[in-house]
Amino acid sequence: MNLSKLDDITVQRELGTLTGWARKGNALVKTYGFPTFPLAIVFVNRVAQTAEQKDHHPDLDIRYTKVSVALSTHSAGGITALDVELAREIEALSAG
Repeated sequence: MNLSKLDDITVQRELGTLTGWARKGNALVKTYGFPTFPLAIVFVNRVAQTAEQKDHHPDLDIRYTKVSVALSTHSAGGITALDVELAREIEALSAG
């Protein structure tokens, strides 16, 4: 996969296909809410397994029933196609 930083127009176009995601600086971000703390942790564990398989690790912030996710490819200096792909996979995990 190409790890080149996406240009601003491409990032905006991709955000249009990712419900609830936003750009904050050089990262794609979203906060998920869950009814209970254990369900939030189940989600985090699913994200961790997927991230490990892809060797691409998001920043995760757990606050009781809220989990904030930030995706950025540090080696590219910003958002890449890999971040968009992982955002899509995280979306699928949040639904299941």
